[in-house]
Amino acid sequence: MNREDLSFPVDGDRCAAWLYWPTDRDPGSTPIVVMAHGLSGTRRDRLGPFAEAFSRAGFAAMTFDHRGFGDSGGEPDLFHPRRQQQDWRGAISFARSLPGIDPQRVATFGSSMGGGNALAAAAEDPGIAAAISQVPFLDIRQAHRAPLRVSARMVLAAALGRHVPAVGQPNEAAFINAPGGESGWRRVVACGEDSRWRNRVSARWLLTSPYRTGHHAAGLHCPWLVCVGEADQVARPGPAIAAATRAPLGEVVVYPGVDHFDIYDGQEHEAMVRDQLAFLGRHLRPG
Repeated sequence: MNREDLSFPVDGDRCAAWLYWPTDRDPGSTPIVVMAHGLSGTRRDRLGPFAEAFSRAGFAAMTFDHRGFGDSGGEPDLFHPRRQQQDWRGAISFARSLPGIDPQRVATFGSSMGGGNALAAAAEDPGIAAAISQVPFLDIRQAHRAPLRVSARMVLAAALGRHVPAVGQPNEAAFINAPGGESGWRRVVACGEDSRWRNRVSARWLLTSPYRTGHHAAGLHCPWLVCVGEADQVARPGPAIAAATRAPLGEVVVYPGVDHFDIYDGQEHEAMVRDQLAFLGRHLRPG
């Protein structure tokens, strides 16, 4: 594996990144996929197998940690969607500046809420060549419907400026509290690469405008692959499928029986990577 440990600046802090180079590359014209999780997920939490598959196929790949999470600087565990989208702008700009990278062939790639961020980053940047959102969380309305008392505790935590767990049980105040969500994510972390993940995220952003990136779909200029788990309990699949059909160049693949965290290993992972490689081959290759 040909991987470099790098970082790039965003608003006075540093975002940590890993850059995966293909073994055989054409100097000055290598396409790149810029990749991230959403919420509190980090580059060490099973993004590597996707990046490695892309690099074996001839694409560079760069995974990064948002400010406040993983190996990046900034206030620990401070989350806001706009803040993460600012990190995406910094990551894309940095990727384009790398020697050997073709700045005209940059794709965005995100998991879960990262899939929503990947869509938003592509939509605002006319130079992005393609985007991939897997098990995408594009809209707060996709979230698991927790009991009213649980939702009330989340709002109270936000009003008091507190932090809450990223994952928890269905009766707990946590950002992901769908059935099986906590055990699914903890399995991803356990099989990751010396994960730096923490189960702690600031909640005040819940008092701001609702997270909704799906509205970018209708005007998206580039091809967009949406990989949806048919049995996803964390990010209900319907809104993502609808967004993909609104995108002029949208492509949607639905994986039967697949839940939100099933895609990071095993046959579910392999099937999704095959579709993503075919998509990248169609849209990031020269000519």
